[in-house]
Amino acid sequence: MDSEFGANYITIEDDDGNEFELEHLSTLEFEGEEYMVFLPADMDENDPDYGFIILRVEEVDGEEQFVSEDDEDKLQRVYERYMEMVFAEDEEGGPSSED
Repeated sequence: MDSEFGANYITIEDDDGNEFELEHLSTLEFEGEEYMVFLPADMDENDPDYGFIILRVEEVDGEEQFVSEDDEDKLQRVYERYMEMVFAEDEEGGPSSED
């Protein structure tokens, strides 16, 4: 999604029915799967639990659904790839190409 048009927000619901609003930061392809990177919309940077939320996108019955990645090593690699993209954008002064 293009950041030049402003922030994009979504609301998701967890298994317990709790709703959360998330700010979409980026979408990236990694090892043949699509991932989306978010921040909680109500995030406080001073909160010790401050962090990114990375969800895998899966198509189920023709609809996209967000799924948490259970493989901690893969999740770490997706995070590292996202950070590489962020630093490449900073160095180049614009968006970088995705895989």
